[in-house]
Amino acid sequence: MKLHRPAVSVYTVPTDAPEADGTLSWDSTTVVIAEVSAGEATGTGWTYGPAAVGGFLQEQLAPLVEGHSALDVPAAHDAMCRAVRNVGRPGVAACAISALDLALWDLKARLLELPLTRLLGACRDRIPVYGSGGFTTYHDTHLAAQLNGWVHGQRIPRVKIKIGGSWGREVSRDLTRVRAARQVIGPKTELYVDANGAYNRKQAVRIGQALAEHGVGWFEEPVSSDDLTGLRLVRDALLCDVTAGEYGYDLPYFARMITAGAVDCLQVDVTRCGGVTEFLRAAALAQSHGLEVSTHCAPHAHAAAAATIPNLRHAEWFHDHVRIESMFFDGVLDPAGGTVSPVNGIGHGLTLRTEDVAEYRVA
Repeated sequence: MKLHRPAVSVYTVPTDAPEADGTLSWDSTTVVIAEVSAGEATGTGWTYGPAAVGGFLQEQLAPLVEGHSALDVPAAHDAMCRAVRNVGRPGVAACAISALDLALWDLKARLLELPLTRLLGACRDRIPVYGSGGFTTYHDTHLAAQLNGWVHGQRIPRVKIKIGGSWGREVSRDLTRVRAARQVIGPKTELYVDANGAYNRKQAVRIGQALAEHGVGWFEEPVSSDDLTGLRLVRDALLCDVTAGEYGYDLPYFARMITAGAVDCLQVDVTRCGGVTEFLRAAALAQSHGLEVSTHCAPHAHAAAAATIPNLRHAEWFHDHVRIESMFFDGVLDPAGGTVSPVNGIGHGLTLRTEDVAEYRVA
C-alpha cells in the first residue's frame, strides 16, 4: 500500500467570545487538516496554528511522504524530521509533521480495520479529563456558567482556569477569580490554574502559596516554560504540582525539562510534538523518570494514543478545541462523568464534515 500525496486544508473559526490568558489574547482559532490516502482508505490528522503550517505541509511534507508504505509510519515520520533540519523543527514544521503523522496512524488503522487504540495497544478503556477554559476575559457570570456546565452539568470532577492577567499585573483579580471558582465548584472538585508563564519567579511562589488556601493542586506554567531553573525553584517551594511541556516540539525538549526536575507532571501535545509517534516516545521518557503525562488541548487528537500509555494522568478538555472538533467531526466523545472512551469506530473514530465547515475554509 503506497501513500498518495496528502491533501491539506486550512480553516479559521471565530471564538464564541473574546478570549485571553495571562500573556495572549485572540478572537479566532485556525485548524490545519491533513488527509492522506492509500487503497480505499483515508486518514485524517490536524493541528492548531497559523495558516503557514498548511502551506509548509503542502509544499514540503506532502511530496516527501508520497509513495511511502502506508504501514511504515515511523519511516515516514523519520523522513519528515530529517527533511526539516535546515528549516528548524520547532513551531511551524513540528505542527505540520504532527498533523500528517496523526493522519498516517489513522490511515494505517483504517487499512487494517482496527480502532487506533487497538492498533497501538490499549492500556485503559477510559481516559480522565478536566474542563479547561476560564479565560481572563470572562466576566464572573460567564466563568461561573462554564464551571457549572462542567462540574454540575457534565459531572467532570476537575477544572482549570486562566490566571496571570496582563502579564502578571492583575494579581488581586487573579486571586478573586480563583476564590470565585472554588465557590462555584464546591470543595470536592479539583481546581487547577494556568498562568501561561505570566509571573516572575518570586511572584509565582507568593501566588502559589495564596492559591493553596483555595485548594489549588495544579499550577501550570507559573513562569515561562523556557525558564527551567525558575520552574524548578517554584516547584521546590510549593506543595501543589507544577506543570509544563505544551511547547515541546521534539523529544530533546522533554528530555531537558525532565532532567532539570522542572515539573511534577509532563504536558505533551500530540498536535505539536511530532504526532502520535513522538507522543508515545515522550510518554515513555516521562515514565522512565517516574513522571505522569497530561495531554494538552486537542482532546480528540489525543484520545486514542492517551489510552495506550500507563503513566497518563488526564487529558485537557479545552473549550476552544472541543467546540471546533465538535463542529468539524462526526464521532466526537462525551465527557459526562469526567472520562471519555476512545474505542468507537476504526482509526481514531472521527469523520470530517467537509461540507458543513466549508464556510470557515481559508486555504
